Amino acid sequence: MSTLRVTAEPLTVHPHPNADALELAQVGLYRAVVAKGAYRTGDFAVYIPEQAVLPAALVEELGLTGRLAGKASDRVKAVRLRGELSQGIVCRPRALADVDLARAAAEGTDFAEALGITKWVPPVPTTMSGDVEPAPDLLPWVDIENVRRYPDLFAPGEPVVLTEKLHGTACLMTYVAGEGRVLVSSKGFGSKGLALAEDPRNVYWRAARAYDLPGVAARLAAALGATRVGLFGEVYGAGVQDLGYGANARGGEIGYALFDVAAETGGRVRWLDPAEVLGDALPLAPRLYTGPYDITTVLELATGRETVSGKELHLREGVVIRPVTERYSPVVGGRAIAKAVSPAYLTRKGGTEFE
Repeated sequence: MSTLRVTAEPLTVHPHPNADALELAQVGLYRAVVAKGAYRTGDFAVYIPEQAVLPAALVEELGLTGRLAGKASDRVKAVRLRGELSQGIVCRPRALADVDLARAAAEGTDFAEALGITKWVPPVPTTMSGDVEPAPDLLPWVDIENVRRYPDLFAPGEPVVLTEKLHGTACLMTYVAGEGRVLVSSKGFGSKGLALAEDPRNVYWRAARAYDLPGVAARLAAALGATRVGLFGEVYGAGVQDLGYGANARGGEIGYALFDVAAETGGRVRWLDPAEVLGDALPLAPRLYTGPYDITTVLELATGRETVSGKELHLREGVVIRPVTERYSPVVGGRAIAKAVSPAYLTRKGGTEFE
């Protein structure tokens, strides 16, 4: 899940092809449907991204009562309005009437707290929860930003790798060499420095044992001389999320696809190419493209049918983009990695978003 930031942004305004009274305000590569004439290209406005939860007063002020997602109709979600995908909300809240939005954009000011906006936290089913304990040695996963929000994260022509993004639940496993200690967590618990106590009913521990993640990590630690190895994979199947990829987690068949590897050597944590360091030791997230970065190619590959099952059973969630050579990105202030999500996935009916 991306981090939540509510910022002022410059707009590029486009006509709405199917509605005379509406236009499309573009932020990065996102487009949000707005009333015609409300903004002009070059104007600055506040952009509220998807997964933001708005206070009731702001929902009413923006004229969105009953129109947002969630039980309280207060969560921003991608929708199609007159056939066009609208992601996020472009607005000028009264609370910021005296704020110089151009200056705020230049300074990167985050207005989430000032506007009372919080980040939506997905529900946690019992199969994904359990007893937890502090785990300072756990190697955490990172938030992945959407390339539509940060289109300059990669340079045109930069060598990149695109892997399929699976709709499951992220399993974090850290092997502590020397002690032989195994820490298993979810993305949510891992972000809090917590690990799950072993429980055969828990989906993360079920996957860890079914695919011998500790054994794979131990062998890799020995080969690299690493003090810690982190394996990051997606656990999937019917009973985990609404997209199952042909696996039935309820019936004992749990799917797993490794998407990242981290190793600590010499006191430094490095991110490694899973295919390069593990080969076929574990199932990997399908690699869809290796070549020069091109946003058109990225967005095309983010759509279509899934390839995990080999049967194209349902739509694809999207893709994850990484540079061939791991690097830092000043655009996001961290690791250069991003995602692109399929519009069909965002607007599907009956979807689940457990974490």
